[in-house]
Amino acid sequence: MFGRGRMTLSLRAVALGTAAASALLAAGTASAQLGQDVTSPPELKRRGAAPNHPFDPASKEIRLDLNIEYVDGVIYNPSTGVDDKVRLRGYTQDGLPLPQRYVSPSINARPGDTVRIALNNKLPQTTTSYDVGCAGGPGFNHNVPHCFNGTNLHFHGLNVNPSGNGDNVLLSINPGVKFEYEIAIAPEHPAGTFWYHTHRHGSTALQVSSGMAGPLIIKGDRVPTPTRNGDLDTLLAGVTELKDRTFVFQQIQYGCFDSNQDIKVQHNPNGTVRRWVCDAGDVGGIETYKDKNGNGFGTFFSWGQSQRYTSINGHVLPTIHVKQNAVERWRLIHGGVRDTLRVIFVKATSPVLDLKPGNGLEPENMESFTDLACGRTITPVHLVAADGLTMNHAMFNRFTSMQPGYRWDALVQFPETGDYCMLDILSQAGESVGGGLPPGVRLLGVVRVQPDPSAVNRGTLNEQLIDAAKKTMPADVRDSVIADLNNGLKLTRFTPHKTIAQSELSGGQELTFDVIAQPTQTLFTVANQLRSSPGYDPQPYKPDRLDRKLTLGTAEEWKLTSGPTAGHPFHIHVNPFEIVSIVNNNNPTVDVSAPTAFDGGDPQYIGLKGMWKDTLWVKPNYTVTIRTRYERYIGEFVLHCHILDHEDEGMMQNVAIVLPGGNAASVNAPPVGHH
Repeated sequence: MFGRGRMTLSLRAVALGTAAASALLAAGTASAQLGQDVTSPPELKRRGAAPNHPFDPASKEIRLDLNIEYVDGVIYNPSTGVDDKVRLRGYTQDGLPLPQRYVSPSINARPGDTVRIALNNKLPQTTTSYDVGCAGGPGFNHNVPHCFNGTNLHFHGLNVNPSGNGDNVLLSINPGVKFEYEIAIAPEHPAGTFWYHTHRHGSTALQVSSGMAGPLIIKGDRVPTPTRNGDLDTLLAGVTELKDRTFVFQQIQYGCFDSNQDIKVQHNPNGTVRRWVCDAGDVGGIETYKDKNGNGFGTFFSWGQSQRYTSINGHVLPTIHVKQNAVERWRLIHGGVRDTLRVIFVKATSPVLDLKPGNGLEPENMESFTDLACGRTITPVHLVAADGLTMNHAMFNRFTSMQPGYRWDALVQFPETGDYCMLDILSQAGESVGGGLPPGVRLLGVVRVQPDPSAVNRGTLNEQLIDAAKKTMPADVRDSVIADLNNGLKLTRFTPHKTIAQSELSGGQELTFDVIAQPTQTLFTVANQLRSSPGYDPQPYKPDRLDRKLTLGTAEEWKLTSGPTAGHPFHIHVNPFEIVSIVNNNNPTVDVSAPTAFDGGDPQYIGLKGMWKDTLWVKPNYTVTIRTRYERYIGEFVLHCHILDHEDEGMMQNVAIVLPGGNAASVNAPPVGHH
């Protein structure tokens, strides 16, 4: 039916359970998760607040406590039909019970808020042979994964201070250390869907793949005026019974090991690995990137080989209940390490899907299951925000392509009662992180549409948005908002950034992500040139090297490429960027990001022209042109590939925004020769 190619993080997964833990957490129990209703992640409780009253609308100071510790929990395994017992690193909070599923709590804030998060690293010191520690020192290779229990926080997509105790990913919060972050969100900051995750170089992938990622939602109440755009939230507030849901997609790649510390697998008749397995009494985990022989990335394990399933808010194969023809806002967050998702919705062939274990949910039977159980007619959705930033018009999409780090806000509406399959499919290897692995398909969950007497009166999405505009928009902008909605669902009164004109540009940057194979190692590098440029010099990350100096108050155009072996998602901290064009180098006159473009059957770039994002997939043999402004903040931060194991192995650069005339030795230095 559908094809895909996939690969994921080559993490070494080690069973951690002691005999006592194994007795307490013995695998093989019947699943309590299969088909469970999925709700938005719980909100992180404010310091000193009652658990059921975490959000005080009167206060602009949000004080939070966030712990990091090992958590014993369960993950449903469709291969066996039971819950696997796992022990993984996770975010927790004092005074609340430890979570039984792996998704981090939501942080909610508003423009103008100051968020203070006391991060308390309760993980133990690592003393094992597979972790070289956090200390570094002379001759230390920072691009060898390490410091697995050291951590920090990154507030992905936020336009905030990157220095000091702001969004500073150059810190290492080591075991036993408590540190308070202070994130001042400017009053002008866009409302939207962002997220937070661990970002300590050397352990980012290992910790994020344990589930250490959560939503960060900025909610806005600014209505548009004749001179200023507003927040999309104010329009959607007028949609009758609108539900606002957040879904975090994760690929948690745990494994179980035998007495020889070899991963337990089931083999095909030809001897190839069929899938990873966990037996009764096992406790799965993730503890290092390498196997017992020191083999590392790309040589041992993959997501496709593990045959695990993507979880949604900590649940595997959950059910989402919605009302017929009701409009809902779904905030979709790709919180995984490296697996590409393409999400579609198709009406099931029977009114109610039977998701009992053994009914074809095993990975090897999933394609047959979806062929029989899921229909061929795709129900499109309207995408209204990319990476948290409202777009200038809604995109009516059959496929929602999600690379690691992506967020999409979708307005969904299911016209018929009964079950819909939420599927993860991929039709071409080149669209995916994984490249050319065997095709497959995954059921992500079930949308159960319930009959509702009001369904026939709800109307189309356009009709419901126009009705909302009549109720919520001020008189001096109401007609223009309604005219936009009638003209292709345009949202121009809610976009947060103005287009960057050619006349605004003061310079440019070039970047190439490149994987370079050498006889003794593989280098994960970034170059300040295009691969075809003279002087091409790709380099792995060096902590004490400043790779780019950018000047506050200016705007530049960047050209991005990837080397020939693989594509990479480009992510830069602090300031988002505007997509100018995307071209296949074999046909450079055709911009495949245009609304009516064709890119050989790959739809992920179509319509992105003019869109603002902070993370973007760069396919091999393509050139991506973007523009960005360096606004408000100075300081040092990073750009990197958001395949997080690539970042940990060196596909990252240090970047600084400096004052005009500042020198490269200090991000806030005065002009040379002055005090």
